[in-house]
Amino acid sequence: MLMLEAKNIVKVYGELAGEGATTALGGVSFQLNKGDFIAIMGPSGSGKTTLLNILSGLDKPTSGEVVIDRNIISSLNGEQLALFRRKQLGFVFQDFNLLDSLTVKENIVVPMVLEKKSATEMEERVHELASLFDIEEILNKYPYQISGGQQQRTAVSRALVNHPSLIFADEPTGNLDSKSSTVIMECFEKIVQELSATVLLVTHDVFAASYCRKVIFIKDGLIHSSIDRKGSRKDFLNQIMDNLAILGGRTDVF
Repeated sequence: MLMLEAKNIVKVYGELAGEGATTALGGVSFQLNKGDFIAIMGPSGSGKTTLLNILSGLDKPTSGEVVIDRNIISSLNGEQLALFRRKQLGFVFQDFNLLDSLTVKENIVVPMVLEKKSATEMEERVHELASLFDIEEILNKYPYQISGGQQQRTAVSRALVNHPSLIFADEPTGNLDSKSSTVIMECFEKIVQELSATVLLVTHDVFAASYCRKVIFIKDGLIHSSIDRKGSRKDFLNQIMDNLAILGGRTDVF
């Protein structure tokens, strides 16, 4: 089942015909199917973050279309887009974006509160996710009382709480040590395998990308190449590093 389709996405900053115009994306097209686990990688300035922002509805393309679960999100107005993002998309950020004034449990259920779900539904869903990610013992703690890895597991739980069609992750291991990074990527792996979630992440981290099933490499605003994981994760990690070396990108790995 087709989950996301990027159709010839172009993003130009500044006046199209002006001297100061900068083309961040020069015509990017690709597809994601339900259950895909894909990373986007490339050198700094290649257009990764711009692409993620457009795919997730945080920004609009200069031209082209983004279709998610049969919805052309690039044509939705502000109110429609906000509602679609809240109901259909989950987000995981490098900086966790948790509210320090709320407990772990309260942070997780924020999207359900906005959707006016019942207390029973919220309770059941929180404990389902807390059990899945082994954070049951910290539900009543505050973000400043737990580790970075636990904060990110909380953020992943929040992203999943409303059963989104698609999860976007922006450098999800960027602020974590190697042990916590392993836990987080195993969490993503688990939700893809056990919940049939669809995950698209942008990362510099070769270690994180090696957990994915496919990596798309972009350079200068265009898709340069892609590789599928067929063998072991170690072999895939080496393939990713080889491709990044060709592109001149960072090869961060713990």
